[in-house]
Amino acid sequence: MQEPAITSDIIAAHGLSPDEYERILEIIGREPTFTELGIFSAMWNEHCSYKSSKKWLRTLPTEGPQVICGPGENAGVIDIGDGQAVVFKMESHNHPSYIEPYQGAATGVGGILRDVFTMGARPIAAMNALSFGAVDHPKTRQLVHGVVEGIGGYGNCFGVPTVGGEVRFHPAYNGNCLVNAFAAGLADADKIFYSAASGVGMPVVYLGAKTGRDGVGGATMASAEFDDTIEEKRPTVQVGDPFTEKRLMEACMELMQTGAVISIQDMGAAGLTCSAVEMGDKGGLGIQLNLDHVPQRETHMTAYEMMLSESQERMLMVLNPELESEARAVFEKWDLDFAIVGETIPEDRFLILHGNEVMADLPLSKLSSTAPEYDRPWIETPAAAEMEPVPGVDPIDGLIALISSPNYAAKQWVYEQYDHMVMADTVRAPGLGAGVTRVHGTDKALAFTSDVTPRYVKANPFEGGKQAVAEAYRNITATGALPLATTDNLNFGNPEKPEIMGQFVGAIKGIGAAVAALDVPIVSGNVSLYNETDGQGILPTPTIGAVGLLDNLDDLINGTARDGHVAVLVGETQGHLGQSALLYEVFNREDGDAPHVDLDAEKRNGAFIRNNRALIDMCSDLSDGGLAMAAFEMAEASGVGVTLDADDTPTLFGEDQARYLIACSFDKAEALMVAAGQAGVPIATVGRFGGDTVRMGSSAAPLADLAAIYRSSFAEKIG
Repeated sequence: MQEPAITSDIIAAHGLSPDEYERILEIIGREPTFTELGIFSAMWNEHCSYKSSKKWLRTLPTEGPQVICGPGENAGVIDIGDGQAVVFKMESHNHPSYIEPYQGAATGVGGILRDVFTMGARPIAAMNALSFGAVDHPKTRQLVHGVVEGIGGYGNCFGVPTVGGEVRFHPAYNGNCLVNAFAAGLADADKIFYSAASGVGMPVVYLGAKTGRDGVGGATMASAEFDDTIEEKRPTVQVGDPFTEKRLMEACMELMQTGAVISIQDMGAAGLTCSAVEMGDKGGLGIQLNLDHVPQRETHMTAYEMMLSESQERMLMVLNPELESEARAVFEKWDLDFAIVGETIPEDRFLILHGNEVMADLPLSKLSSTAPEYDRPWIETPAAAEMEPVPGVDPIDGLIALISSPNYAAKQWVYEQYDHMVMADTVRAPGLGAGVTRVHGTDKALAFTSDVTPRYVKANPFEGGKQAVAEAYRNITATGALPLATTDNLNFGNPEKPEIMGQFVGAIKGIGAAVAALDVPIVSGNVSLYNETDGQGILPTPTIGAVGLLDNLDDLINGTARDGHVAVLVGETQGHLGQSALLYEVFNREDGDAPHVDLDAEKRNGAFIRNNRALIDMCSDLSDGGLAMAAFEMAEASGVGVTLDADDTPTLFGEDQARYLIACSFDKAEALMVAAGQAGVPIATVGRFGGDTVRMGSSAAPLADLAAIYRSSFAEKIG
């Protein structure tokens, strides 16, 4: 089949700049074929090469005694003792989910699960962080329904519990929703599988489902802004099949026991191209592929289509040739394709054959590790202007404004569509703080959370980046678990705009400072740029996923507040209302600075909570909505009223950081006071739990009435 001639329009449609095309001509000394252009486009786009972000990602702390494998593999790996490891990562599927919400979100879940089990880990938990446009925007409801159904449809069928996540709404996401998917799995620490190919003349094996035309060009699409041609991009969205993925996981797990796997890589963004190039590049080898042997579910597929297809549920493996028959038998048993499609070669070449023709012959190393890298110009986000005074509000009115907003109302409409009890190890379900999962067959448990406050990041990227890490750290700590490590999903607008690049740089610096201070290195992650439509960018949204460990499930803080319990506040309150939830929901204002994060206080106060967990019946960190929101959520979850002594707006709704609210008996509260004095931790009683009323100062309302608003508002506005 005759390939199209290369024109300037075709180059631009592949997301390559004129300078990048000139660089291709220099590297190969000739015009590329159409297939070669597609391969360069796939490997050099933002989604695969991180060309705008690599310089800054290198500054993040990624090492620690708990880290077995940091960024650069399919997922990060941390040691949890007893010869066990947790493998985890977070990744975006933003653009596909906006174009085709159900399949976009479903295949986002499928992709992140493959990243985990590719490394030999059985997935045990999933989360998602979702950002949508204004509630009254005509597209929002359709997107929410499609995305939530897609996540539930894939995760539930695959059989992994969804244990946590977050959902937010803001007009900045009207033209570009965010779907960030997280997965974690368990593996033996000495049986982790990596993607670097080794050995010359080793068979390269295609595993899993057949290749179709879905998702061709998906990675390039994910590295561009949206405009009014968005509907034309629908064919670039992949289609997922969770039952095939379940079989693929079981087959891979069985295959890994045979000793046949030299290296393995899932086919994610840019499909066969990216997986083959990464395996070869990491192993310092070349790869030769014969596309005649690729299992196909459509007829007359071209080399270009096969190399760039992002059909789901596929893997690429370098195989020990002595165990080929055993490996093939495993995949045939699971009714999956197993095809030798090439071999490793000693030369630095990526050689693609199809129908007795050479369709591509490129220097492999130039496709991956020497992809373009940009030091984009950036300007620092200006300091926030002095904030206008915030009028005082009646405390109950302020609370109702928060709990009736889809941003802060209960999200059971969302998480009840997800199976959180499959595998029977979920100890703490979604809905209040971090999710907790038992490590099967042991006394240990793992805590999972994802956090970011985009308003903070926009106002002050450095403090907002710090705060995302600090809040994740507090959410893990509030369960009694020790935070171990983090993954990041960095969602931003167009990096070619210096002010957007400045947001990115500031947030990275803040994240780096926080993960270093709190000993929670970044071990994996994903960058999603060009989240813009018609030049309007999203709020900067660097989501932080965190994992923590409980050595014994008995240490879990998982009680409830009861009649007579004291409300104890750990941490210092100054009443910071800049960029607060109250300011946005009541006054429709987004002004002032983000709250500043004292990392020493975060570490000290977090250690105090963990060291004294035996004295704590219930614990919540303070974040959006401050003391009033935390006290209400604890009371509502416990079915008991609460009285707070304060009645002023800054004390009740301020969002100062490094704070926790505790419910415990009077005797335990006294013991906490003594321990806090010795540890130099600020602590104060701020009220008590009991009765059936929520009272703040002289303002009060029945708990049942407030709970009804809290429980129904999301479904009323979105469902």
